[in-house]
Amino acid sequence: MPLGHLGINVRSLDVSRHYYDALLPLLGYESFLIHDDEFAYRPSGGKVGTYLFFYPADRATQRYDETAIGLQHLAFMVATRSDVDSAYTSACDLGSTSVHPPQSWPQYPPPYYAAFWRDPDGIMLEAVCHKDR
Repeated sequence: MPLGHLGINVRSLDVSRHYYDALLPLLGYESFLIHDDEFAYRPSGGKVGTYLFFYPADRATQRYDETAIGLQHLAFMVATRSDVDSAYTSACDLGSTSVHPPQSWPQYPPPYYAAFWRDPDGIMLEAVCHKDR
């Protein structure tokens, strides 16, 4: 069974919602709820998968640190390599910092085609396709 949901604290709900509203449909997610103090997405089309909830951080002056205890990065599986390319391009168009452009990763069990970037809070995101085409 997949994880039920993940809760992610962000500095600004407005900034993050604008960012994820544009990006997550490319990664197979749709808006699920919007409140003043949280928003969430679910896998689109009634698919089974992990829901993502976003909350305001209490200590919004602190920067995310992937080397600290806690979340290292989020990886989204997509159906095609072109989906990886599209998500990466869209993320960069939204102002994301590139970590690794789309490429094959021979050090991981093949086939592994992925791209990595950072969201507005510095959280590393990945789009990955486990297919040859």
